[in-house]
Amino acid sequence: MQYRKIPKIDWKPSSLGFGAMRLPIINGNQAKVDIPAATQMIRYAINHGVNYLDTAYFYHNGYAEQAVAQALKDGYREKIKLATKFPAREVKSRADFDGAFERQLERLQTDKIDFYLLHGLHRPMWDELRDMGIIPWLESKVTDGRVDYLGFSFHDELEYFKSIVDAYDNWAFCQVHFNYMDVDYQAGRRGIEYAAGKNLGVFIMEPLRGGQLAQKQPEPVAKVWENARVQRTPVEWALRWIWSYQEVSMILSGMSTMEQVIENVAIAERSGNSRLNKRELVTVEQARQAYKDLQPVPCTGCRYCMPCENSVEIPVIFRIYNEMKMYGATPMTKMLYGGGFWGVTQEQNATHCIECGKCSEACPQHIEISDWLKKVHQELTGLK
Repeated sequence: MQYRKIPKIDWKPSSLGFGAMRLPIINGNQAKVDIPAATQMIRYAINHGVNYLDTAYFYHNGYAEQAVAQALKDGYREKIKLATKFPAREVKSRADFDGAFERQLERLQTDKIDFYLLHGLHRPMWDELRDMGIIPWLESKVTDGRVDYLGFSFHDELEYFKSIVDAYDNWAFCQVHFNYMDVDYQAGRRGIEYAAGKNLGVFIMEPLRGGQLAQKQPEPVAKVWENARVQRTPVEWALRWIWSYQEVSMILSGMSTMEQVIENVAIAERSGNSRLNKRELVTVEQARQAYKDLQPVPCTGCRYCMPCENSVEIPVIFRIYNEMKMYGATPMTKMLYGGGFWGVTQEQNATHCIECGKCSEACPQHIEISDWLKKVHQELTGLK
C-alpha cells in the first residue's frame, strides 16, 4: 500500500480508505448488512495496508456502525483509524449531544473515535450546530481523550465551504465530493486547494460518482479509454486522476463486493502516489467531454431563468435529466426528482410550469424550457 499525508497529523493515511456506506446487504434491505461478507472485505483491506475506515450514524439505516464493530473484532480495531460522523439530524439542542455520542461508542464497541466528523454540513445545519455550541463540545471530547481529530464532511457551495474552514482553527481534515466529472461541484477543486492551503487533510468521497464511473461505459466514453496509449480500467483512470492532486490526502471508496475491494486495493498499491502526465490528463478530459456530449439539454446552470414565479427548479431538473442520460437511470434518479434528496421537491417539479415563457426569454442558450420540462417530467416519472 502507498501512503500520503495530512499536514496537521503525524500519521500517514493509506491512499485508499474504506467507506462503509455501501456494504453488502441481504435481499436488498439496507438495514440487513451481510456481516460475514462485510467482515471479510474490511479485513482484506486492512490486511493489505488500508489504515482508515469511515462510517456514519445513519449509514445502512443506522446499522453500519454495528457492522463495522463486528469486522473490527479479533484485534482489527487496533490496526485501523476509525472514523464516524456526528448525527446532527438527531439533535435538537446541546443537551442531546452526549447521548448521541454515547450511542455511537456503544454501537462501535469502542471507547474512542480516532477521526470524528460533523456530517454533511450545509445551510443551515452548520449555523445551527455552531450556535448550539458544537465546537466547545467537540473540543471537550478531544480533551477527554475520546476523540483524536476533528473534521467535517460537506455538501454545499464553495463560499460556504470556505466559511466553515475559516470558522475553526483546529479542523484537522475535511471530506468533500470530487471526481473527474464533478470538478467544480460543491467545494470542488477550488475548495480542495483552499482547505489544503489552510493545512487541512482532504479526504475524497464519491470518487466514482456512486459507481457510475465504474459501470459499463457509454460507447463514446469507452472509445476514449480504448484509444488511450496506456490501457487501464475506468476505475483506475478515475482514481489516478484524483491522486494526481497533491492536496488530496486519501480517497474513500464505498465498496460493496470483495471483487471491488481487491481491485481498488491493487490499484492503490501501484498508483496511490502517482500523477498522470499531460497526455493522460488530456485523455481523462476527453472522457469527461464524451460524457458531457451525451447531455440532451444544453443547460449550463447559469440560473438566468431563475427565480421561477411558480418555484420550478429549472436548472436542477435539467441537471438530473442530463445525468440520467449520461450515466443511466437509477433508483437515485427518482429520489432526486420529487423526493427533495439534494434535488427537487414535489412543489418544485416540472408540473408547476405554466408556460409563461419568461425563462426561455432569459436563457442565453435559447433553450425552449417549457417544452423540455414536459418531456423531462414524462421521462423521469416514467422510470421503472
